[in-house]
Amino acid sequence: MMVDESPLYLIVGLGNPGKSYEKTRHNIGFEAVQQLARKWGLQFRKQVKFKSALAEGIVDSKRVVLQMPLTYMNCSGEAVVLAMRFWKIDLARLLVIVDDIAIPVGQLRLKNNSGSGGHNGLKSIEGHLQTSSYARLRIGVGDRETGDLVSHVLGRFNETEEKIVPNVLERAVKTTEIWLNEGITIAMNFANHSSNPSIGE
Repeated sequence: MMVDESPLYLIVGLGNPGKSYEKTRHNIGFEAVQQLARKWGLQFRKQVKFKSALAEGIVDSKRVVLQMPLTYMNCSGEAVVLAMRFWKIDLARLLVIVDDIAIPVGQLRLKNNSGSGGHNGLKSIEGHLQTSSYARLRIGVGDRETGDLVSHVLGRFNETEEKIVPNVLERAVKTTEIWLNEGITIAMNFANHSSNPSIGE
């Protein structure tokens, strides 16, 4: 564990553990923090006391922990609150990266102090933290065309969407870096108002 007493930033990617869930729409939050770890040279390690896989390090002179809760999506808050309490993290230094079916594939939305939008992972986090006053970066996974919601979010991107995913993950990484170094307002301008290509554009 870190011994540095400077403020720590917690970046949480939401998803479900296990190979059967890899590359599904619901796990794009996991993919985003894994990409951050690769870029920053950090390694994830399973830590039972946090019910998570964590990657810790110094990024641009800031102490950062990347977190992938291993509780399954609906209980994500159990893991997040353990980390928040252990490191005494201020809500302003928490970012949650999550999938969103209401946003087209290829687009991002960064907001602070907004509702869960019906997302069970965000509901769990809000329930455990007793607040929605934290930043969440939503990555669009598109509306389902047919079938039920569960099948859609636990399904994989189609061939056309797969070509867009690397770009949106790259922009999610850039948004996170801006949030870390320049604050949420500038990061929101980048994520919400910059070019957000989606299918068909």
